[in-house]
Formats: sequence, structure tokens, C-alpha cells
Amino acid sequence: MIDPLTQFVAFTTIIATAVMAASASIQGVRHSLDLFGASLIGVATAVGGGTLRDLLLGRTPVFWINDLSYLGTAVPVAVVMYFIATSLPSGNGRRLRLLMQLDAIGLALFTLVGVRVALEVQTHAVIAVVIGCITGIVGGIIRDVLCNVTPSVLKEDLYATISLIGGAIYVVVAPLIGETVSFALCFVLMLVARLLLIRRFISSEG
Repeated sequence: MIDPLTQFVAFTTIIATAVMAASASIQGVRHSLDLFGASLIGVATAVGGGTLRDLLLGRTPVFWINDLSYLGTAVPVAVVMYFIATSLPSGNGRRLRLLMQLDAIGLALFTLVGVRVALEVQTHAVIAVVIGCITGIVGGIIRDVLCNVTPSVLKEDLYATISLIGGAIYVVVAPLIGETVSFALCFVLMLVARLLLIRRFISSEG
């Protein structure tokens, strides 16, 4: 019988995969890529962080090779979001706002999934937090680099910091209040922190 926590982590990874694929597809539209280009970047972004995580932890074949549901999620989401983003008017910041909001969700989800996976293979808590951060930020780095954009982690001091702090809080509180509650709590904390920063960024740009 599959452990409920394992099922929860797998489901969360699917959601994070979809969110990051969508954000990358929007970025592709913003930089005038065609459907194939935007979809390709969407897939690379969706699985990039988890791929590096698995390689660092020696978990091979990596997660999306063992389970096709991740590619089966990333590809159609990227395609659908391409057409949605194309239909949005350009020049008013709506695409950028949506991209950043989706990225905030993906950052929080993938960070926590990365920490949880690292803990499952008995890594030290500090390493688990670092692995969580890597899982959370690498997809966005791949997305921005492929679109010739400076990654957020290199120009926003609190991008990776939020990931590290959120992962650290999870490691500390999970043994005290339970895995699922800790996951939800830390997700909300990271998401709210990121959305507040995004709001401030958009206000300053406006």
C-alpha cells in the first residue's frame, strides 16, 4: 500500500510541474517564441529543478523518466498556456504579473517537495534545505536563461532566501506538528512573502 505522504508529495509535484510549465510558456510568449519553443521551455522548466535534485541525491533514473505523468502534465499545460498568454494584451504587465504569480507558487511547492525528497533519503537537515532551494529555483533559472533574461535569483535578494527560510522552517516544525500541516503552513508563508514582494515590484514599476 502506498504511503499517504508519498501520494501527497507526488500530487504536489504534479501541481508544481504544471505551474512552472505554465510560467515558462508565458515567458516564451513574452519573448516572441513560437508554440514549439514555448512548449520546449515549459517542459525544461517544469522538470529542471527536480532533475538536478535527483542527480545530486543519486536517485536515477530521475523522476520524470520513471513516471510519464509529469511530461504528460507539462506538455499540454505549456501548450494551453501559450494560447492563453497569446490572447492577453501585451504592454500592460498582465503577462508578467501572471508569470510571477505562477512562479511564486512553483517556487514554494518545489522547495518543499525537494526538502521532503531529500529527507526521505536520509540527508542531513541542512543539506535537505539546500536541496529544497535548488529544486525550487533551478526551473526558473532554466526558463529565464533560455529566454535570455537575467534570472530572478540573481537580481532579487529575497528570491532564494524565501526558499531557504521556508525549507528550514519545514524541517524544524514537521516533527512537531506533522508533515502535512507543516507543508501547508510553509507553503502559505513562502507564497505570501513572494506575492507581497511581487506586489511591491509591480507597484514600483507602475
